[in-house]
Amino acid sequence: MRDPRADLLSTVANEMATAGGALENRKLFDLARAAEQTILKVLDEVKPGRNLRTNVEFFTALVLQALGLEPRSFVATFACGRVAGWCAHVIEQHAEDHLIRPQSEYVGPRDLKVEGRS
Repeated sequence: MRDPRADLLSTVANEMATAGGALENRKLFDLARAAEQTILKVLDEVKPGRNLRTNVEFFTALVLQALGLEPRSFVATFACGRVAGWCAHVIEQHAEDHLIRPQSEYVGPRDLKVEGRS
């Protein structure tokens, strides 16, 4: 099952793409929808039974684009919306004197170097 917030944001993104009259927003939404369908099909084939679905950020990006925000601002905007939840987790863990640790462990390479970034 997909996050219900993603369903709502998908609807909002569609309405904004239609209402704004900007052809590029409509084309971008249609492209995103087509990409989503292809990606979900591939995920179902490659990761059967995992029920992987599009997340909230996928459609949030379309809404932010329709609002006129620059794509370079998207990550900071996403983070601003998450800060309250992150703070709530810290406060809860501190109050319970219990650190909640992830149940998964990163097993990828640890010594990669990224070059050419400024």
